[in-house]
Formats: sequence, structure tokens, C-alpha cells
Amino acid sequence: MKKYFITGLVILLPLAVTLAIVIFVVNFLTKPFIGLVSSFLKEFQILQKGFLFLSADQVVRYGSQLLILLCLFAFTLALGMIARWFFFKAFIGLSDKVLHRIPLINKVYKTTQEIIKTLFVTDKTSFKQVVMVPFPKDGTYVMGLVSRESPEVCSEKAGSPLVSVLVPTTPNPTTGFLIMYKKEDLIHLDLKPEAAIKYIVSCGVITPEHPSKVPNQQG
Repeated sequence: MKKYFITGLVILLPLAVTLAIVIFVVNFLTKPFIGLVSSFLKEFQILQKGFLFLSADQVVRYGSQLLILLCLFAFTLALGMIARWFFFKAFIGLSDKVLHRIPLINKVYKTTQEIIKTLFVTDKTSFKQVVMVPFPKDGTYVMGLVSRESPEVCSEKAGSPLVSVLVPTTPNPTTGFLIMYKKEDLIHLDLKPEAAIKYIVSCGVITPEHPSKVPNQQG
């Protein structure tokens, strides 16, 4: 019975967590507008009938949430088009300069901006290479993700080119250690970052399979 329960839990828990996150995001995005949209639908007698097991009020509520999400998507898309094509670029540039001049806020803003640009704009190879590195001492190893080459000042002081490697912690990979290694200390692995993260999150339970080499059969 214990084995069956654990099997059912493995199937049910990821689904429950996913649904909880989706519901939270939907409620978070729609809560500020749902009262206004629901009043609008009731005023014009739109969606006033029940559907299947849903009452009229529930149909109005869920219909309002769907309408809000569609409007937010359209607004975000239009905002992106305006920012990319028209004068809104000038406004973004001005606001960027203002935020860069505000004490304390400029530190957080600059750091966040640089991280986002590094991940999504300037360097497409960041965190794409999985390596095995010695940690916390020689003879023991952990999986890490290559960030990029370390700052020149660090390499100069070490007397050898260094590479920055992110070593995620388990079971929470959003925290970890940023360690600089010599290139000869890196052991490159034929793994995708997703497989390495699964291995780390599962505390080593989910082992990434090494690509097998199947010999050609002669007929």
C-alpha cells in the first residue's frame, strides 16, 4: 500500500503544484480589474446564463477573468510594438536615465538590467554548457553551468584564464555559488542544462541518461 501511495503522490503532486501556480497567476493578474469587468458584463446582460454546473455568477466571474487575460495579452503585445517601432523608445530612454540617477534604486535597477541583458540579449551561450568541477575540495565533484569568462582583473591576478561557473544548490537551484575555475579544471559533460537541473533538484534521484552508442548492424 505504501508503494501505491507514493506512486500516486508522484503523479498527483506535480499536477497539484502546477494548478496552484496557474490559479495564483490568473488571480494575481485579474483581481484588480475583475470587479469593473464583471459589472460591465452584468450591466449589458452578457453571460447572464449558467453553463453546465456553473451558476450565472460563476460564468460572469470566469468570463471576466478570461476577458481580462485576453486584454492584458493584447495590451502587452501592443505596448511591445509601440516600444519597438515608435516614439516610446525615447520615453524608455528618458525613464532609464532618471532611474539611473536615483540613489539606491539605481543600484538595483542597473544590476537587474545587466542580468537580463546578459541572459536574453548579449550572450546566448550563458548557462548552456554543463560541466563537472571540483567542489568543495579536490577529489569531490559537482555539476555546474558555465556562465562566461571571468573578469580580466581576476584572471590577471590568478595568472591564468578563469571561467565563471554557477554551482546550483540542491534541491533549490535558484541559489548557489559563483566560482571561478581554471579552464583545465573543467570537465565538460554531454548533457543539456535541463537534465542537469533535474538531477540537482531531485537530489540525484533522477539520473540523466548518457547518450548510448548503438553499433551499426550489418544485414
